[in-house]
Amino acid sequence: MLDFIKNHENIIITGATGTGKSYLAQALGHQACMMLIKTRYFNTSRLLDNLKLARLEGTYTKTLQQIEKTELVLLDDFGLSGFDNQSRQILMDIIESKYDRSSLIISSQLPVSLWHEIIGEGTVADAILDRLVNSSHRLQLKGDSLRQNKLL
Repeated sequence: MLDFIKNHENIIITGATGTGKSYLAQALGHQACMMLIKTRYFNTSRLLDNLKLARLEGTYTKTLQQIEKTELVLLDDFGLSGFDNQSRQILMDIIESKYDRSSLIISSQLPVSLWHEIIGEGTVADAILDRLVNSSHRLQLKGDSLRQNKLL
């Protein structure tokens, strides 16, 4: 069921608010945990903020190594906050450390076609997206908000 992890592939889940992106990503992460696959979940903005702080505290390399050793990393709400130079470099470090070694699941409200613009800095965005998108299965969720339907 989770062959993408064995193959060091990624999953990108996109769709409008409330379509179940985070739920699906977390369900896959839960299944990986049940199969004893080391898995970590992060809200992307909070992770980037924490890694900026880790740079200041001198724990950046250690923290990045912990992420690198994790077989499956979930990055939720990718692209909701803009990327400054430091965030771009941190994202590049994460993607580079995971590339062809382990797997990522990324969920985003933004279609992949807008990620280059959101990441900014053409050369870095090219490098990130080349490593990320070309080794990913992409799921586009459509429909009404599941939260809205829950109230009915």
